[in-house]
Amino acid sequence: MRLAILMLCTFALAIGGSAVAKGRHHARHRQAPAAEATSSLSIFGEGDLVSEARKYIGTNPTGRKSLWCGAFMDMVLKNTGHKGGGNLALGYQHYGTRIDGPQVGAIAVMGRHGGGHVGVVAGVDASGNPIIISGNHNHTVAESVYPRSRIAAYVMPNG
Repeated sequence: MRLAILMLCTFALAIGGSAVAKGRHHARHRQAPAAEATSSLSIFGEGDLVSEARKYIGTNPTGRKSLWCGAFMDMVLKNTGHKGGGNLALGYQHYGTRIDGPQVGAIAVMGRHGGGHVGVVAGVDASGNPIIISGNHNHTVAESVYPRSRIAAYVMPNG
């Protein structure tokens, strides 16, 4: 059944639909575990960036102690054959091609006090908030729902 739902979602994405999921919103000290984010009516898309990023959930593959979300995004891009985007989260606002809204496989760039945050869109919840896989989310790679108002830019990698 789950495979059939995933196939239906993949088909809907291919013809211009969107992935929809239910989950908790991002909060500073609270996150929805990946297992919870994929239960219930959770449907996510797949893509090279999404599947590559998911391999590292619960880890820190960069070895950096702080400010490593950009380094994680750079690693995911390079591992999937894309040009790297560097280590600075806000630098991704100028990477690739800007798009209007969340799309599975897009890079989401967020502002925050003192800098930025970056990750890859894995889906969209029922309220239109992006579900993002990012590094340095509570010191690990995690998949979580972020308020759409927090997103400064969505970009698609070129080539």
